[in-house]
Amino acid sequence: MTQNLSSYYIFYTVAKAGNISRAAKELFISQPAISKSIQKLEDSLNCKLFTRSSRGVLLTYEGQILYDHVRSAFTSLNEGELKLRESIDLGLGKIKIGVSSTLCKYILLPYLEEFVHENPHINISIQCQSTNETLKLLDESQIDIGLIGKPSANRNLIFDSIEEIEDIFVANGDYLKNLKMRNINDDEILSHANLILLDSNNMTRQYIDNYLKEQDIEVSESIEISSLDLVIEFAKIGLGVSAVIKQFVADELKDHSLVEIPLAAPMYKREVGFAYKPTKTPTKALSSFIRFYKEKGILK
Repeated sequence: MTQNLSSYYIFYTVAKAGNISRAAKELFISQPAISKSIQKLEDSLNCKLFTRSSRGVLLTYEGQILYDHVRSAFTSLNEGELKLRESIDLGLGKIKIGVSSTLCKYILLPYLEEFVHENPHINISIQCQSTNETLKLLDESQIDIGLIGKPSANRNLIFDSIEEIEDIFVANGDYLKNLKMRNINDDEILSHANLILLDSNNMTRQYIDNYLKEQDIEVSESIEISSLDLVIEFAKIGLGVSAVIKQFVADELKDHSLVEIPLAAPMYKREVGFAYKPTKTPTKALSSFIRFYKEKGILK
């Protein structure tokens, strides 16, 4: 395409009006400027686009071929502008969120319902995977924002903290009684119990492994589970000692279906929050999402 868009728009307007004078009024430019633009377009295409008539101008055979395509192009552009305006007016948009299934259930979903209610025209896509995978998708710009545990390594991300979470070990009362019947003291429980842990790709599991290593605790038996819900349920039926997040078993601790195991050295609390790229200009939908959480006082 050798001509710029304005040349084709002048051609399109003249063809639609059938008269250079009317086209000049519509475009707010002079008739000589229009004639010069048409002549330049004809020269570049090496063909006549219009013939003069008593009532104005008519498209030639070649001009009609070009007009049919130009009309389609400008119709498509007009439709695009209309949809864009509708999108802006209605607050349309899409957000891709990456989050682990655990954080999705216990942290994201309780707040997401209100956001959806206030922003019904924003389409939300949620991809559930480990925090490590979410970080990878953020690096590759395949998602807009991730709900993650704060990474230990420095990354080129903005991290907005939501809350602190606390990791603890729990078991049901009968399982602990059986350990005590075997003369196992509180400080020996983790070494002798059957530990129920999240799989090794999970950031929570990696945090637990680091704690056990720092405390020189050697695990004799362990089970790996991909779901925190199952980790909790297995502890409740007496299968072993589970590593869980305290906030997510508040009801079980309250009704004593699970008992927290005392630790000689407590585990430090961890931050959970939203992460997104600082170099990426946020879309209107993403900006609305971030603003919602900040206005609700959810973000610290």
